[in-house]
Amino acid sequence: MIHQTAIIHAGARLGANVTVGAYSIIGEHVEIGDNTTIGPHVVVTGRTRIGCDNRIYQFASLGEVPQDKKYGGEPTCLEIGDRNTIREFCTFNIGTAQDVGITRVGDDNWIMAYVHIAHDCQVGNRTIFANNAQLAGHVHIGDWAILGGFAGVHQFCRVGAHSMIAAGSVVIQDVPPYVMAAGNSAGPYGINAEGLKRRGFSPEALLTLKRAYRTIYKSGLMLEEARAKLQDEVKAHPEIQPLLDFLAVSRRGIIR
Repeated sequence: MIHQTAIIHAGARLGANVTVGAYSIIGEHVEIGDNTTIGPHVVVTGRTRIGCDNRIYQFASLGEVPQDKKYGGEPTCLEIGDRNTIREFCTFNIGTAQDVGITRVGDDNWIMAYVHIAHDCQVGNRTIFANNAQLAGHVHIGDWAILGGFAGVHQFCRVGAHSMIAAGSVVIQDVPPYVMAAGNSAGPYGINAEGLKRRGFSPEALLTLKRAYRTIYKSGLMLEEARAKLQDEVKAHPEIQPLLDFLAVSRRGIIR
């Protein structure tokens, strides 16, 4: 159902069974997939593509230009996958020409009120962002990551899969997969064991990851030495591979 007060540009492309609430505005270059619900007073603008079965609540702003002085009107994009929940007052910006030009949000994410996802961020699948979690530009968030309320992530940081950022934390370096982080500036606080249990990780896998955490953070080894030790163990313990992959691409250094 399209509310009679909604303003939808003739160039916008809406799939089957899309709902658009009162006073919402849908721009010219917007694509919205089947069965997606857009609440009242939502603005979807820019070159924004939204997948199927999403629920977007009132007062969200999706696809607006980046809060970046370098942006010069380039035709960059925002892409949102399927089955996401995006709550009130969220703001997602399009990308910039200085990066890949696309801000991406994957599938099955639970994004609570007042979350900001800045230009060129790459958010995976099945993440949870609590109220007021904030991403600066160029941030990468892995699958299943959880950001607590009022957590902030500095530009260009990476947050690995299955990690958890405590409420109010300020992340200024990369957070490896599986790790819990807290504080200002955020530091490591062990493995996200409870979350991993809920996702079906075996006791043996959890023990392996706890040992890998100790190798990185408690052994006294330099990071390259820790990586080499983990590389020797990964064949017998494949759960370690995401850690090694993450460390190989980290550019800001990991939290300490």
